Amino acid sequence: MSNTIQYTVDQDGIAILTIDLPGKSMNVLTPELMTDLETLVDRAVTDEAVKGLCIASSKKTFIAGADIKDMVTAYDRGMTHKQAFEFSYGLNRTLRKMETCGKPVAAAINGLALGGGLEVCLACHYRVLADDPRAVLGFPEVNIGLLPGAGGTQRTPRLIGFREAATMILQCRNQKPEQALKLGLVHELAPADQVVERARRWLLEEGDPVAPWDKKGFKIPGGGLMHPGTVQTFIMGNSLLAKNTKHNYPGPIAAQSAIFEGCNTSFDQGLKIESEYFGSLLAGPVARNMMRSLFVNKGKADKLARRPEGVEKSKVSKLGILGAGMMGAGIAYVSARAGMRVILLDTSQENAERGKAYSEGLLKKAIERGRSTEEKATALLGLIKPTTDYADLEDCDLIIEAVFESQQLKADVTAKTEAVVPESCIFASNTSTLPITGLAEASKRPEQFIGLHFFSPVDKMPLVEIILGKKTNDEAIARSLDYIQQIRKTPIVVNDSRGFYTSRVFSTFTGEGISMLAEGVKPALIENAAKMASMPVGPLAVTDEVTLELAYKIGKETTAAMGLEYPADPASEVIQEMVVDLDRKGKRFGKGFYAYPADAKKHLWAGLAEHFPQAEEQPGVEELIKRLLYIQALETTRCLEEGVLTHPEDGDIGSIFGWGFPAWSGGTLSLVDTVGIQEFVSECDRMAEAYGERFKASDWLRERAAQNQSFY
Repeated sequence: MSNTIQYTVDQDGIAILTIDLPGKSMNVLTPELMTDLETLVDRAVTDEAVKGLCIASSKKTFIAGADIKDMVTAYDRGMTHKQAFEFSYGLNRTLRKMETCGKPVAAAINGLALGGGLEVCLACHYRVLADDPRAVLGFPEVNIGLLPGAGGTQRTPRLIGFREAATMILQCRNQKPEQALKLGLVHELAPADQVVERARRWLLEEGDPVAPWDKKGFKIPGGGLMHPGTVQTFIMGNSLLAKNTKHNYPGPIAAQSAIFEGCNTSFDQGLKIESEYFGSLLAGPVARNMMRSLFVNKGKADKLARRPEGVEKSKVSKLGILGAGMMGAGIAYVSARAGMRVILLDTSQENAERGKAYSEGLLKKAIERGRSTEEKATALLGLIKPTTDYADLEDCDLIIEAVFESQQLKADVTAKTEAVVPESCIFASNTSTLPITGLAEASKRPEQFIGLHFFSPVDKMPLVEIILGKKTNDEAIARSLDYIQQIRKTPIVVNDSRGFYTSRVFSTFTGEGISMLAEGVKPALIENAAKMASMPVGPLAVTDEVTLELAYKIGKETTAAMGLEYPADPASEVIQEMVVDLDRKGKRFGKGFYAYPADAKKHLWAGLAEHFPQAEEQPGVEELIKRLLYIQALETTRCLEEGVLTHPEDGDIGSIFGWGFPAWSGGTLSLVDTVGIQEFVSECDRMAEAYGERFKASDWLRERAAQNQSFY
């Protein structure tokens, strides 16, 4: 008896295999499901009364993909390449057995079918897809460090051609029903409640039990491997993969190789080739890192794993935002998009209206791209009220302050706001550096004062960093988390400190790049090393973006606050010279580390060589990459030691989604585990001798290394 599939044979001799995993909201491809599928296919094949098989689902989705929570532990369990190959090839054998069973098999796809779920569908001889925009088909595996390992790299190109298959698999581009039909991924569309009946009809009226690639004379659509168009696809594909992955991400490279090599031989041999490549990925650390941080841990964060128990679930109906600059305007947009009424307050009506205009611009682009309508845009804009009157904040559930980084200014708006909002209102500051406990001193209700640190641009960046002051209570934490879930962002929760977690650690990246410049490393080499590590942008360019002026002011404030405890570093001297002596304050001012000519692309300022002379002997790229990544990982360990971070997961999620730390590493702390904590500390010791005390590991970290104690 199957625990995952309901098996019935109807009066016409059609065996209906309805997938229904117990205790799960969505079906996922588990080993048990695949075992049951093989058993029931055998049962149907040996039953002379059965004319065909229909694979269906009792849930709203068909199959959402493989069971990632099981696969994520493979590397840590010590799974070998051979064992990982056998896992993939076992799936391939089961689906191939179904495909060649001698009886026609149809898939009644009533909803979402991703990854392994789509591979089950492709192994069926006929596919009926629900005509519903939510019923998308796709392969997300490359995004978590893997490749389709149950025939996806072999069936897809043979079904829709190399170019479209590469787009789906390497770029993880999902297909909605109309496009899936046009491509040939499915044979017909039908209302969701009719997909089983349409599949039955085909089985009874046509019921061809042979896949296209098993028929004599089969040719791949769009031309074979030697076709000029195919050659061009792979040449361009290789170039794009090198550009996009910097060879740090083995998944897309292995997927393209599996497609090319597998389609250059027989179908069955191609399945073995696919499983070999899949095995190399599953048995490696990159897939483990990406699955753990991008899927498992992010999923926990999105479900509010850090939410205190015993606090009733809440919902923000009316939100007040203080400051209509870039951050305030972005927060207003994402909040109105979630259906909240938003009061956008600034010092002048003109500024407040300009903040609302930011949403108008985003919506105009969305309409032009077919992602919104005039009616939806009008409704969203109607929720945002620009104002200068604090009285409009009455009845707000939550206030988010997003004014300039000045403690005095923030104290002033806090007092004015608390005079009009209800006592139950939560007050949050969007500060990126100023300690929350200090800001809360201006509040009459410090237990309801919290930090909500958004990232720019707010409409695109997925992370929100919640910062707890010393007096912040559980209700403020829970309600803030509920709000973040409302706007569909991913939260991390950290304790108060200067720079908190994200700003503090990110500043080590920019600081290290600027220190390299002070040492005489060529600016282009610094920037390219960061990109080679898969950082989204170089440290000099990103400093220009946030402005050197801001870095200078933060440095002055930090020095004033910490006094003799503030460690001197070469980066501070460079920033002072750039801002004070050279008046090069960053992109917004038209000049910084880069020049910004009106009629050409930005480029590194030629004067850098004069003011920061370049050394005759330049370091290797690998050494620069190590410095840029390790300094961030080391500072993260300090945050964990000091209690700024309470969970390694938050450190990894924050680093990837907050400032773009390379996803292949799994995040800053996963990088330490991947390198090995003993090797990491040893390298930090070497770099401390070579470059300075900032690389010195703490006694706490050394003790962990002595015990070989990893963070996971």
